[in-house]
Amino acid sequence: MVTITPSPRIAVIVVAGGSGTRLGAHAPKAFVGIDDRTILRHCLGNVFAAPLAQVVIVAPAGREGDALTEAYDAAGTRRDLVSVVTGGATRQSSVDAGLAAVWAEVEIVLVHDAARALTPPDVFARVVDAIEDGHPGALPVQPVVDTIKRVESGVVVGVVDRAELSAAQTPQGFRRDVLVEAYAAATADFTDDAALVATRGHVVAAVDGDDLAFKITTPADLERARGLVAPRRDAHRAPSVERAPALPRIGIGTDVHGYGGEGDLWLAGLHWPGERALSGHSDGDAVSHAIVDALLSAAGLGDIGTHFGTDRPEYAGAHADAFLARTHALVAEAGFRIGNVAVQFQANRPRLAGRRADAEQALSAALGGAPVTLSATTTDGLAFTGRGEGVAAYAVALILPV
Repeated sequence: MVTITPSPRIAVIVVAGGSGTRLGAHAPKAFVGIDDRTILRHCLGNVFAAPLAQVVIVAPAGREGDALTEAYDAAGTRRDLVSVVTGGATRQSSVDAGLAAVWAEVEIVLVHDAARALTPPDVFARVVDAIEDGHPGALPVQPVVDTIKRVESGVVVGVVDRAELSAAQTPQGFRRDVLVEAYAAATADFTDDAALVATRGHVVAAVDGDDLAFKITTPADLERARGLVAPRRDAHRAPSVERAPALPRIGIGTDVHGYGGEGDLWLAGLHWPGERALSGHSDGDAVSHAIVDALLSAAGLGDIGTHFGTDRPEYAGAHADAFLARTHALVAEAGFRIGNVAVQFQANRPRLAGRRADAEQALSAALGGAPVTLSATTTDGLAFTGRGEGVAAYAVALILPV
């Protein structure tokens, strides 16, 4: 029996474009690990546990495929609710990009910072309830508990009554028409969406936030999140059962390309002057593409279409080194190193024997030095490869936990 996901009235825009500079990370903030899962993955787990919604992730340029991988893992059987768009130079432009991807039937839009990764699903529900009760907008808040001083030039000049203050959190929710109108009329950047909507004369309701909805901004915040997540993960393990050790993993990849491209042939990371070019979005290098699929499969990171699809113009015409170097990075970020890769190439031409060592060296170098072995065969005139219509490649990859 096929389960059809109902079309939701709610959309959640997850803003995941933070640079991670203040976090001291060497990757965009959303892709830094809390435990064996990233900040974004933890965030999306809570989003999908909240009221049913379309989920639009706004990712940094170049990390759209990684965001989609995390989203598919969190979505389970509800992948049809997921989309990923590229963020802009500011948070406001990023939210605007996400808003453009919201389905026509959506009536309520929530905007949520991926950095508030541990926000419980109940907070999402409270915001939605406030909108459905008639408020044009709503946001979760927490009371300010510290004494607040007004300081000028390093000197305390007054006290601010903290009874009048609350700390804003996300998700912040709005009637769709209210948020769209506010963005269309915006003439300046605001620190959050509630402030932008308020400039249009709308009253934004406050609902109870949660201590867990803190924003992961500094290394101390990250350590706090890790400390909170670890006991929860341990609580779900039977005390008498030891955690299974990480094991090597194997993946299989295949690719085929027909002849008909422009220029000369590129195959196995090498240029083959005078040979017919293969047709494809990139250079049609079936050998390197099969390797990519095998490695992504082994690491559980989707497939080549997830990260290098035809919607990625930066890979149009790209060669093996671009694909393999990025795949090597993805596998490393997932906590693995490449053991080895073996590839079989099937075609009548080109003749591989004289350049086998060069091809293996080029492919290995692009994978950070991991050994690659390459073999070739014909199909005795059978099928499309035997008829000289194209090539096929089959790869097996072994990866090892770091």
